[in-house]
Amino acid sequence: MCVLKRSPANKEKDIAKYTRLNNDIRALQLRVIDEDGKQLGVLSKQEALQLAQERDLDLVEISPDADPPVCKIVDWGKFNYQRTKQLQKNRKTTKPLEMKQMRFGLKIGEHDLAIKMGKVTKFLQAGHKVKITLFYRGREQAHREIGFKLAQKVIDDFGDTIVVDQPPQLAGKQLSFVVRASNAQKAATAAAKTTEVPEGDSNAKIENA
Repeated sequence: MCVLKRSPANKEKDIAKYTRLNNDIRALQLRVIDEDGKQLGVLSKQEALQLAQERDLDLVEISPDADPPVCKIVDWGKFNYQRTKQLQKNRKTTKPLEMKQMRFGLKIGEHDLAIKMGKVTKFLQAGHKVKITLFYRGREQAHREIGFKLAQKVIDDFGDTIVVDQPPQLAGKQLSFVVRASNAQKAATAAAKTTEVPEGDSNAKIENA
């Protein structure tokens, strides 16, 4: 018979919205599920409340955006405890993605470039963004267009497997751009996943030519 709001200490996204209970539920027609997971069909709010009261339980709105909203008859204390524990477990098992980096000079050979791009591909397939930096040496700074051409070659070689989050930008002696896997590449990676153990070089590192 209350509206539970997220406490300041709890930053879980799934609890960011209000959870309506019992008389605070606004909809007049509800799709109701009982404590055993049985579908009771569409009931009026009063019918659903009466069922919950008869069982000494609560009526909890679990899908407010559905039409009609979905409510479940549960022991609110137990239900909320289990939900919170599951959210905490999910948070612990979710590893934050890192920004990987790859660096090389303008005079890098085709073979070495292919090796570098192979490592970039592995980073992208793992879901990471990659910052690629080309650095100028000595008189190369007088021909800055060479760096932009090399950056565009790298982007073109990846084709539709990447999205450029940050286009090539020159800062001092370095030309950098950021790429991530496209949705098409993510789908292909998911379909091709195997049980192989990830290689050790998937950790954050900076490669230099």
